[in-house]
Amino acid sequence: MAAVKVENLGKDYGSLRALGGVSLEIGEGEFFALLGPNGAGKSTLINILAGLVRPSRGRAAVAGFDVRRQWRKARRSLGVVPQELAYDPFFTVRELLTLQAGYFGCGRPAKKWIDELIGRLGLEEKADTLMNHLSGGMKRRVLVAQALVHRPAVVILDEPTAGVDVALRSRLWVFMRELNRAGHTIILTTHYLEEAENMCRRVAVLNRGRLAALAPLDELLRRYSWRMLHLKLRSGSCGRLPPGLAELVVKTSGPEIVLRLHRDRDPLGGVFEELEAAGVRFSDLRIHEPGLTEVYHELTAEAGS
Repeated sequence: MAAVKVENLGKDYGSLRALGGVSLEIGEGEFFALLGPNGAGKSTLINILAGLVRPSRGRAAVAGFDVRRQWRKARRSLGVVPQELAYDPFFTVRELLTLQAGYFGCGRPAKKWIDELIGRLGLEEKADTLMNHLSGGMKRRVLVAQALVHRPAVVILDEPTAGVDVALRSRLWVFMRELNRAGHTIILTTHYLEEAENMCRRVAVLNRGRLAALAPLDELLRRYSWRMLHLKLRSGSCGRLPPGLAELVVKTSGPEIVLRLHRDRDPLGGVFEELEAAGVRFSDLRIHEPGLTEVYHELTAEAGS
């Protein structure tokens, strides 16, 4: 059974099409990245899954439960860490988590789990502090705990590390990996693409309300055709570049140049042979293989053109 399944999901706000027929399936136990520029439709999709927005067409299910017809079970199966810092200022951290657990009927057995969440997220010293007296980073920690308090099968992290310190990022990702290994499905949306690249095995990219890509991360990286060759030239070598290679130079900074090479058309062996034949000498070289950042920019540029 899929942890999340959406079929031809669409949402219109008058003449504005926020989602235009998105279909995707996320398997149980996946660590999945949902990426896209601002306005791509990510928040609309998340809000539909959470029951906060009613779709204009199509259907969506969480843990096999339709988000409209079986909304109670769907919401019990989902925990969302929102991007915005939304909280009740008149409760302490522990009171807020206890109240949240009560919404889902967790009762007394939740106390031990709440204590564990407080410890794992570094909230021990702030457990009896009013929410309104916490820093922004601490409030975000509470939002993470709040989303996990009912032990949902599916967890959506919407920009969970925006504006937080390095220590929390490290602690959060260790905890999320443990939850994922325990069988929880984690869906991450973030503008920190290195986090998605480090954490996620499969990636969906939304752009202008449509699915620009849906594939395993390694497959997406293989689709990107370019690599960068950084060379530090020795004195007098710059003017000797063969015309064919000179056309590939995308950056020059003193003796250092960067060539943009096509994986298939510009094999490294052939490039070095041309440089040697032209008498071009260099003292250092570095090859930059593309990461998710390059692939993402190419996908969103193509989909937006």
